[in-house]
Amino acid sequence: MKIVNFEKFIKSICCILLMVFALSTICAKSTFSHKETEYTTIRVSKGDTLWSIASDLQTSNDYYKNKDIRYIVFDIKNTNNLESSNLHIDQELMIPII
Repeated sequence: MKIVNFEKFIKSICCILLMVFALSTICAKSTFSHKETEYTTIRVSKGDTLWSIASDLQTSNDYYKNKDIRYIVFDIKNTNNLESSNLHIDQELMIPII
């Protein structure tokens, strides 16, 4: 393929690249989630464990309905940046809700 008009070719390539960049910027700003996750705070009481909290949430919180209890424990630890499963009385935990 021989390029007859080099200046026109460069302008065409620049236009195509500009359109691709504009489309990728527009698509990157859109989100596929329906809404942002909201959180509630619970306070740890004497005798609470991550497992017992997760077990309660499995039945009472629509966010965790039909989820495996191990997933719930992992998610609580992740959300609250907990390095271990040790909890302290009056510690506040952020819990996602729908």
